[in-house]
Amino acid sequence: MALGNRKPLAFHTLRHRDFRLLWIADCVAVLGTQVQTVAIIWHIFELTGNSLSLGLLGLFRFIPGLLFGFYGGVIADRRDRRAILIVSHVALMATSAVLWATTAADVTALWIIYGVTMVASAFNSFAGPARQAIIPGLVPRGELAGASTVTNVAMQTAQIGGPALGGLIIGTLSLTTAYAVGTITFLAVIVAAMMIRARERVATTTATGYQAVREGLSFLWAMPILLAVMALDFIATFFAASTTLMPIFAEEVLGMGPNGLGLLLSAPATGAVIGSFVMSLAPMPKRPGRGIIIAILAYGVCILGFGLSSMLPLSLLFLGGSGAADAISMAMRHTIRNLVTPDQFRGRIAAAHTTFARGGPQLGEIESGILASFAGVQATVAIGGVATILGCLTMSRLVPELLRYTGDAREPNLTPSESGVGAQVPVTRGD
Repeated sequence: MALGNRKPLAFHTLRHRDFRLLWIADCVAVLGTQVQTVAIIWHIFELTGNSLSLGLLGLFRFIPGLLFGFYGGVIADRRDRRAILIVSHVALMATSAVLWATTAADVTALWIIYGVTMVASAFNSFAGPARQAIIPGLVPRGELAGASTVTNVAMQTAQIGGPALGGLIIGTLSLTTAYAVGTITFLAVIVAAMMIRARERVATTTATGYQAVREGLSFLWAMPILLAVMALDFIATFFAASTTLMPIFAEEVLGMGPNGLGLLLSAPATGAVIGSFVMSLAPMPKRPGRGIIIAILAYGVCILGFGLSSMLPLSLLFLGGSGAADAISMAMRHTIRNLVTPDQFRGRIAAAHTTFARGGPQLGEIESGILASFAGVQATVAIGGVATILGCLTMSRLVPELLRYTGDAREPNLTPSESGVGAQVPVTRGD
């Protein structure tokens, strides 16, 4: 059955108990994380009031991801992914508790926020690959596209409520309460991971440390389709990064406070939910690579429109459109990655994808913060939209295989001769 005739519908994947548990838990945790994200950027804006300080937040998120990202993938390929999720989320809950406690005691300083951000980013480097790599062990291979789509629906739905809830909590209660919410919601993933019944067969390999990283990179280098997908993700998120500039848009461009910030941050997620629902009901395109190119071009157009807008309804409309385009692109990117990656490389390829996906916006926040201090926030975002469009067109010319790519959800993973590295290790699945 080709991708273009994918059945059953995406939400049917929730009939698998273990996947359903993780799906619900991630939804709760992302909701809390979004509340905390709003709290952090508003806190920094209150402390400093300048775009450069907001942009530096991306640097402190990026450095640990660069240092530990690939190693997190190695661990996900060699250890129990359930245990990794539990330990990493306990650590993430502890980092959030630091912000909760210091804010409640009125001793929070900029260096504390940056320091906690770095530590949390380091632990996310282990949590992210484990979370992505465990999903193919929870659903049948033929339902991976649906699992990716329904996961995106959950994440984006939480990202609608999270920023809006965060702005409401900050505006009506306090930053301390927002940090408390962010801390407590990490419990959801910890409990869900403990309840998952499926047990994976841990890959047995002699590769360790740097050798394992090199092995994963060798596989990635031999797969131009994967490289192109990750590069497109980086291009879009780097040039179009604008999240940390939203407090300035809310306060200075649109004349609103934290409630307006919540609306701006929720708008992309609202559009993303619509895009994700469309993907959950429609069959995956026969040429998902071409779909990615079209979606990212639409994303760049919407970012350009948002940068030029100074009216709230129009700004929300463009942000919603960018979220819808991103969700459609994301569903196809994750599907391609899961279909062409053998199980013993899932953690490392997920780590590479996470490094691209997180590194783009994090480095982009630095770039946008610096550029905004000279050109202003609106010009910065508009330029980013144009650069995204040009970068996407360039990548489609450099890797024409992406436009022609088709996949079959029932085909087995690449054989050792096709991948050039290792052999596939099967996993067990519990329903």
